[in-house]
Amino acid sequence: MSIQVEHIFISPEHNYYGHHEQPPGETPVTSLQSVECVAGSGLVGDRFFNYKADYRGQVTFFCAEVHGDLCARFKVSDRGPEVFRRNIIVRGVDLNTLIGREFTLQGVKFLGVCECTPCHWMEQAFCPGAEEAMRGRGGLRAKILSSGTLKVSNGIQSD
Repeated sequence: MSIQVEHIFISPEHNYYGHHEQPPGETPVTSLQSVECVAGSGLVGDRFFNYKADYRGQVTFFCAEVHGDLCARFKVSDRGPEVFRRNIIVRGVDLNTLIGREFTLQGVKFLGVCECTPCHWMEQAFCPGAEEAMRGRGGLRAKILSSGTLKVSNGIQSD
């Protein structure tokens, strides 16, 4: 399969996670051209790096196609994919097919663990109706099985 990495985002702090019944944080995401993936730890510089042992969300993936569909459905043109606070924005794969599977992207091995389920914050981050529209396609939580570097690049083959 050919998976394109369109964007890479990290953030040193949580804006939504752990903010239930509180206002969201205001830490922006950082867009990178490449990121170091550390097996068992996460993405260097990200809020979930070394979060806890065997954490299932060491990295999160989100489909550019879903972002495009949401923009068209809700007529939103001023929200990029970074608002979802997923790390790696990809094109060319149904992320749900990777749940429970090992996969390799740009030489880095991952284990797809579960859907990155949308939460009520999506209503504020993207638009009203986003949480429901994202059900079943909120992204993928994954563990990093081998260390390496991911880069923004279109058309790089994965295994």
